[in-house]
Amino acid sequence: MNSILDQKLNLKGKKVLLRVDLNVPMKSGSITETSRIEKIIPTIKLLIEKQAKIIVLSHIGRPKGKVVNEMSLEPISKKLADLLNRKVLFNRNIINENTLSEVNKIPNGSVMMLENIRFNEGEETNDSKFSKKISNLGDIYINDAFSCSHRSHASIEGITKYIPSYFGIQINEEINALKKITSKIKRPVTLIIGGSKISTKIKIINNLIKKFNNIIIVGGMANTMLKHTGLKVGKSICEDNCEYLIKEILENSNKYNCKIICPVDVVVSKNLQGIGKNKDIKEINDDEMILDIGPKTISTIKKIINDSNTVLWNGPAGYFENLNFQNGTKQILEIVSQKTKNDKIFSVAGGGETVAAINKFKKLDSFTFVSTAGGAFLEYLEGKTLPGIKALNQNV
Repeated sequence: MNSILDQKLNLKGKKVLLRVDLNVPMKSGSITETSRIEKIIPTIKLLIEKQAKIIVLSHIGRPKGKVVNEMSLEPISKKLADLLNRKVLFNRNIINENTLSEVNKIPNGSVMMLENIRFNEGEETNDSKFSKKISNLGDIYINDAFSCSHRSHASIEGITKYIPSYFGIQINEEINALKKITSKIKRPVTLIIGGSKISTKIKIINNLIKKFNNIIIVGGMANTMLKHTGLKVGKSICEDNCEYLIKEILENSNKYNCKIICPVDVVVSKNLQGIGKNKDIKEINDDEMILDIGPKTISTIKKIINDSNTVLWNGPAGYFENLNFQNGTKQILEIVSQKTKNDKIFSVAGGGETVAAINKFKKLDSFTFVSTAGGAFLEYLEGKTLPGIKALNQNV
């Protein structure tokens, strides 16, 4: 990999265009979760140390090439300044003919954040003229935004054609952790996978069945599996017309000797705000919905994790937003955390909801690696080549 860490580059006085992902959750103008900002600090600190002129490129939301005031990066630039404990200059204008002279004026070792890159029309269309325009702002380009690297956008893919380009520290760690999970595996290896739709994760499951020993299916995906094996799931989240997908999973699991585990007992309620009641999976009434896994299932999962050397987790076990249905997710976190801390397993977690659950229970340090990426994380696990990664590997 063409990493900034591998290069003995003299960056003093060089303008470094640093693409990061600062698309953090916000409520009424305030940032509610900062892990994406925290993860880019090591790369910025390294560049400050090397006396580079750091120009931060990022986005928030989907403004579709128009200026949307609520999607300004200004509050994020202030948060970054707090975390770095130094001034971060903020350039409010969209990229224009004055941007280069403004960038040139910044002192060595300082940081300037440009306004939301997606306010510019050519970004999401990967317009070659816009890619060239942004490349002219810097001497080198660093991608440290793994979570955006599945997008063929100008500041991710197009720019690499016009400027020397490198991987950042964060993206390096992300790819190495996922490589370890998918290639350099220490068996037995277990996947815990949840989410509402099995159809969106079928490719991941089929890709990993060949390499993994156990696949534990929870959440809405498990309801679909259960329904198609003839069980009643009441009014639970569930997909129809998935017979072929489930048949494919079961056939592949037999072919590759990978065990598929679904819940044997669950916690049900008549609505999302309810209290919750433990039930065997064969006893669900028509007016009930499955909102968590039950104690027998938790016990089975704990045993499987105890017998594993590698664990990959994507998707909570239930509707953890309500404390009555958070036990399954919390217990999985506890056992993975305990095993990781004792150096007994290599554990990776990723995806938006999974990270939200980890943060809720303050377990961010309890995994070997936590990926803040959503789409890119899932596409990598599907075995897809990500445009941002491919571009960096090609344009070295």
